[in-house]
Amino acid sequence: MSDFVTLNSNPDFRRLYNRGKAVIDPALVIYYSKNRAGICRIGITTSKKIGNAVERNRSRRVIREAFRHLCPEVSPCYDIVMVARSKTKYLKSTRIEEIMREMFIREGMLKIESEEE
Repeated sequence: MSDFVTLNSNPDFRRLYNRGKAVIDPALVIYYSKNRAGICRIGITTSKKIGNAVERNRSRRVIREAFRHLCPEVSPCYDIVMVARSKTKYLKSTRIEEIMREMFIREGMLKIESEEE
């Protein structure tokens, strides 16, 4: 099972915003870049546009929970920053997980196991 570490430092967030690649969805924006740490590192941001502190914290919890389910499938060599958008506060973690999976597949960030038919 893959683990992840939380990004906390401002320079890490700035590096991803400025030099990372972005994947955009109406509910979520993901900035990512490869790292050399060999472990997935994530950061989650929510702006005051989301709502009050309760709504922002709920959005962060839902995103973190959705990522926790996807973590074993994500390649372990990425730094990822997820930015919640105003639509995020209305979605459940299962829907956020589906959105994340689609975004990760589109960018080739998931470990793909070849299945022969």
